[in-house]
Amino acid sequence: MDIFAEVAQLRKEGRKGALATIIQVQGSIPSYESSKILVRDDGSIVGTIGGGCVEADVWTAAQEVMREERPRRLHFDLNNNPKYDEGLICGGSLDIFIEPILATPSAFIFGGGHISLFVSRMANMAGFDTTVIDDREAFANAKRFPEASATHAGPWNEIFPKLRVNSFSYVVIVTRGHKGDLDCLRWAVESPARYIGMIGSRRKVISTFKELEKEGVPAQKLEQVHAPIGLDLGAITPEEIAVSIIGQMIAVRRNVVPSAQKLAVKLKTQPA
Repeated sequence: MDIFAEVAQLRKEGRKGALATIIQVQGSIPSYESSKILVRDDGSIVGTIGGGCVEADVWTAAQEVMREERPRRLHFDLNNNPKYDEGLICGGSLDIFIEPILATPSAFIFGGGHISLFVSRMANMAGFDTTVIDDREAFANAKRFPEASATHAGPWNEIFPKLRVNSFSYVVIVTRGHKGDLDCLRWAVESPARYIGMIGSRRKVISTFKELEKEGVPAQKLEQVHAPIGLDLGAITPEEIAVSIIGQMIAVRRNVVPSAQKLAVKLKTQPA
């Protein structure tokens, strides 16, 4: 089985994996330099780096690499550790590099107004695959958003089923009105999206959350929403607001988003 074809398939499906490669060898080992093993997010593997305890330790480390989304380098001294003495090796050492396999992050931008113009462009520059959705065709089309991979125009509820959202997806809600934001947020909190952000004043956010709670949406799901959206940069113009949004998306992508930016819990307890 072709490991690189499997890597491509994982990314296409929006799944995680970890690719381990023997990058340095000294002495005799039960494999060879450049041999690889791919560990999928379901624990299954493709390829081999020699089997035994080394491969078992790499499998365990791969789980951490997938969880942390950060690469690791491991060193194994087969001479000095009896754990690796299985009667199959002459003794040696090897270094293994484990890198995370991640899908391209996708940004679903709801609303095709001025802010979305800059969010889409900046997201594309930052490595996100963008899709723009609006209920008006004039505000969601390839001419207006040439960098977007796709645009959709029409009633929100008709478009939602067409969107392939997974754990590498980022949802940006910046529609033209309260109803659009409410409809999109109602759908988004039930999705597996990694990031959900909604624009609006604190008063609007509190009002929207209260409406959804009355409908039965659990408070725990609303607590994961970044609202008001974006890092607190004092942004005013559409360009500045877009910078704050993309900055927050990058922080979430790299697992360094400040907890203070998640304002949902605080917002519900503040007076309107």
